[in-house]
Amino acid sequence: MSVRQNIVITGASSGLGEGMARRFAALGRSLALCARRTDRLTALAAELTKAHPGIRVVVSELDVNDHDRVFTVFDEFRAELGTIDRVIVNAGLGKGQPVGTGYFAANQQTMQTNLVAALAQCEAAMGCFRQQRAGHLVVVSSFSALRGMPGNLTAYAASKAGLSALADGIRVDTLPTAIRVTTLLPGYIESEMTGRAGRTPMLASADKGARALVRAIEREPAKAYVPSWPWAPLAVLVRMLPAGMLRRIGIR
Repeated sequence: MSVRQNIVITGASSGLGEGMARRFAALGRSLALCARRTDRLTALAAELTKAHPGIRVVVSELDVNDHDRVFTVFDEFRAELGTIDRVIVNAGLGKGQPVGTGYFAANQQTMQTNLVAALAQCEAAMGCFRQQRAGHLVVVSSFSALRGMPGNLTAYAASKAGLSALADGIRVDTLPTAIRVTTLLPGYIESEMTGRAGRTPMLASADKGARALVRAIEREPAKAYVPSWPWAPLAVLVRMLPAGMLRRIGIR
């Protein structure tokens, strides 16, 4: 398997995106990082290039809900780096409230960001990969995509289930090619999103989570639960749980 040298990460200014950027930089990969908060991106790029002088790090401001700009930024990254070898669709939103309780705007924003904006990122990435006839598309879904979730997770889980199905379809469509597609289903990993959720059971540290994510991505599987323990065996249990028991579970 060839090394994926030039890697695009969306939502790279904090959380899982920042953690993956640090791990890939340590592996000697060049990075194209985008997010809304360019001050954080610029500081991260300076830190990474100082620590790893052999790599390139380019950054760009991007709100993934600005779909036209997604295509523009990806094209600019490709022009700067020569090729895009891997795209990690990581930008996402964890906002949400129970359906029918007057928070349509919050649920709509979650669906728009996690699914429609993710589609724009996948379209832009796959446009590059189809022209290059090679590449690795990685989508960061969620363990909650396994089935419908109650309460504040309903719209979030639905958006991530849609994203997983989207990635599955792209994977099937590109099976005869040199394009690979990976769906990541993280459990609880320390981030700004989990911090806002309050007390979180089975929480992996940000460093452990980033290491597990990068290890999974480097293997290029079709699907990976991250960290594999305890989330891979829990996946079997969650699929079989009676609906009533899901009210006691909150998994992002």
